[in-house]
Order: sequence, then C-alpha cells, then structure tokens
Amino acid sequence: MRIEKLRKIAVKDNKQGNFAVFNPANIVYFTNFSGATALLIPEQGEGILFVSGTNYQQAKAEVKGFNVELIKRGESVMQKIAQVISDGRLTIDTLPIETWRSLAKAVGGEEKLEPAFGLFRKLREVKEPGEIALIRQACKIADSGIKAAAETIRPGITQREIAAEAEYAMRKSGSDGVAFETIVSAGVCCAFPHGTSMNRTVEEGDFVTVDLGAIQQFYRSDITRTFIVGKPTDKQKNVYQAVQSAHQRALEKIVPNVLASKVDWAAWRTIDKAGYGDFFVHNLGHGVGLEVHEWPVLGPDSKDVLQAGNVVTNEPGIYIPKFGGVRIEDTILITDRGAEKLTNAPILTP
Repeated sequence: MRIEKLRKIAVKDNKQGNFAVFNPANIVYFTNFSGATALLIPEQGEGILFVSGTNYQQAKAEVKGFNVELIKRGESVMQKIAQVISDGRLTIDTLPIETWRSLAKAVGGEEKLEPAFGLFRKLREVKEPGEIALIRQACKIADSGIKAAAETIRPGITQREIAAEAEYAMRKSGSDGVAFETIVSAGVCCAFPHGTSMNRTVEEGDFVTVDLGAIQQFYRSDITRTFIVGKPTDKQKNVYQAVQSAHQRALEKIVPNVLASKVDWAAWRTIDKAGYGDFFVHNLGHGVGLEVHEWPVLGPDSKDVLQAGNVVTNEPGIYIPKFGGVRIEDTILITDRGAEKLTNAPILTP
C-alpha cells in the first residue's frame, strides 16, 4: 500500500520510474525492518531489500512482501542496484555526496540520478491510523518518564540520576528505547536549549528542564517539562507563565489548513509581549514519527500548511543567559477538529 502511495505521489510530482531508498527511516517505513543497507523499488514488480550478512537471516525471517538480497563481503550495493536497473535511471531519497558519486558511477553518470527528498517527506507527513496509534502509545510511555523525573528531582541529586530514573521508568512501561538522548538541564544550564552537564547537582531554587521521548515499534514521542526546585522567584514565575501562555496560544492555533509559520508567530508574539522575545531562539516545533525531527516545520520561515494527520511538537521556550530557562513541549496530533495533545504529563503552575 505504501509503495502504491509513493508511486501516486511520484506521478503528481513528475517523478516516475525506479526508486532507490537509503535513508534508514524511509526503509523502515516501507519494510518495518531496521538494519538494511538499501531498498530498491522498481517501476514494476517486488521491491528488493539489500542486507549485509550481519542482518541477512533476520531480514529473511521478518520481512514480508520484498525480496531480500544478501550483500556479500567485497560486494558493492551500488553495483548490485545498477545490475537490476536496465536503463540506470533512479529516483533517490538522500545520500552523502561520496555515496552519490559512487552510485552515479555505477549507473553510468549523475544525469541518471534524480533526488526526491521532498517526495519522501510528503509521503510520511500525514500519519496513517496505525502510525498514530503507535505514537500515541509512545507518548503515554513518555508521560511515565516525566512522572519519574518529577518524583526524583530534589536538591543534591545529579542530572544523570534524573535521566536514569526517567529512562528506567519508560523501559518498564514498554519503551523500545529512547527517542533521542535524554536532556536534563538544571540552573543556568537551562539557558542552553540542548545543553546539559550530567554531573551537575541540582540546587535549591534551580529550574530543571527534562526533555525526553519513548519509542514504540520505531515510532517516537517528544515531551519537555520544566520544574522549579523550591519556592520560585518572581522572575521565575514571570518567565514560566510567559512560556505557558505561548504554549496555550499555539495549541489554540494548531488546526488544519493553517500556515505553520502563523502558529510559530502566535507563540513568539505572546512571549515578545511579555518582554522575552529575544530569548525565544528556536522554531516552535517540528513533525514527529519514525524520526524525532520530521515535517512539517513550525517556524517563521516555514511554507508548510498543517493538515489533519500531522503529528507535531508545540515547544515554546525562553532561555536567558546566566539565569536559566523554561521550555514546555507536547506532542500534538492534528485532527479535523483541531489539536489533540498526545503527551499529558502535568504542567507546573508556579
């Protein structure tokens, strides 16, 4: 079904013929198998999954609907692909430049390769019901990680210990792994959106930001909560409330057929009115699925239009150097009626 969907989108984009897929997430999307080197989807007939000896027997046992072909030691997957394609013409997803050159040499020239990054992006943007069910479960598991983190945070504990407890809770709840490296920041480190020093010890009065995600059968979730250790100061309250207001404003704006840039603007404008516009330094959000960063993009320069079936993040933040910062993030499903939060861990009200 997904191959037919690919071919229909390709016809609309005037990209037809044979498809060579190298991006691991795209390969998983078609085959539900992780560990292959490449996937060839010919213009007609069954696709071919190329697998090295390490994963060959597992692929033979698990992959349905595709021919599984072994890449032996010393063999080139590029040459094997070229041998299958009679005219050498290929539409491809993404490749590093040196690999691109190797494939071009195998098929007889770069003019025979047509990049189609946007085509595969379109294919995965709108999630199927089965994909949504897996992301929903991954979000529920991520909530358990945030709960464990909240119960662990106290003066004297390290950021590493908080991350360990959160990840352990997600594993016990059924996560297949972490969606990305868990981020735990405390104190002034919260001024760095992705910055952390796992050896740092939490102190009274700190902000503590926890950003994590779970995996269910390859599909991911993404959630962030910021906590305050002890009694908050007035400035901490103001910063937190500004982010919370922006988060709510964006949630109200996330509906089908709206420009993603308008949602980003609504959040930024709310923070700017509170006096912190210069400290909101990243896009409001991004798509989530087989990868934790997908499309659409919710940013000021985005041309994307939100659609029912998109799964995106809503993550405004304020980051003040030498003071700290706050980010609140949820994974959101866009439905015909608007936004549905898939992550539901409580949000602090200072």
